[in-house]
Amino acid sequence: MKKNKVMLVDGMALLFRAFFATAMSGYYMVNSKGIPTNAIHGFVKHLFTAINTHKPTHVICCWDMGSTTYRTEMYPNYKANRGEPPVELIPQFDLVKEVVEELNIPNVGLVGFEADDCIGTLSSELSQHSEVMILTGDQDILQLLSKNVTVILLKKGYGNYAVYNEEVFFTEKGINPMQMIDLKALMGDSSDNYPGVKGIGEKTALRLLQTHKNIEGILENLSSLTKSQRQKIETDLKMLHLCRELAAINCQVDVRCSLEEAILTIDRMKMVNKFQELELKNLDNVLEQDCVFPAEKYDKTTL
Repeated sequence: MKKNKVMLVDGMALLFRAFFATAMSGYYMVNSKGIPTNAIHGFVKHLFTAINTHKPTHVICCWDMGSTTYRTEMYPNYKANRGEPPVELIPQFDLVKEVVEELNIPNVGLVGFEADDCIGTLSSELSQHSEVMILTGDQDILQLLSKNVTVILLKKGYGNYAVYNEEVFFTEKGINPMQMIDLKALMGDSSDNYPGVKGIGEKTALRLLQTHKNIEGILENLSSLTKSQRQKIETDLKMLHLCRELAAINCQVDVRCSLEEAILTIDRMKMVNKFQELELKNLDNVLEQDCVFPAEKYDKTTL
């Protein structure tokens, strides 16, 4: 029996990438109602291109649910370097979820947690009996790589990806995916605004993990480190442990989505109607026909 192929989509990553791809030139695709749609348009194009390329049987879209999470409670400066979203993007947050719903794709999110945590939880559960593909632009997700989990990282443009499995990741980094949590704890993350150990960069962090496996191994062997490395780690030891908690994706949050809900069955009529409502042009033919139900299959009076 052919194994299910579940695509977990990092909705916010696609939406932001799509928005800034055109917003930099001031192109917001404002419709006749005065609503910008550039992010939604690019999101759908990214989504459909990935579906065409990677052929999932099931799709689930995961979202952040506000800027306040358990991580900001642990460390108030977490992501504090990020400004308010552009005003042109704000109305598109809810509208894009409406579009996803009309595509018969489940929207999943949980207040107090990030999309990454929802993806991690669903990935852990679904990979027990299905092949899981995670579509994102966020390299933090690489820590979720496992036997049945691959990560599809968006590159510039449409249809350009870096596809990772455990072997590809090890070849590139020289560590296993779970060690990425300790890597981020050591080197910090300027995008998420946590510092790690001041003065420890990626190259040094990788060498330490390749030699000592994890933070516990490094701490047990401090005497073998250089004087400078030892002093830096001892000075920022409390921050090191905090950053490790911030870097780890929580794979046990209270979200569920059954395979039955996630079957990729797009109703072409519903899709086209929603695109017309928002005045999204040149999208209804982007998706290949093998995952779209033709309109003639439906009783139009029930739609």
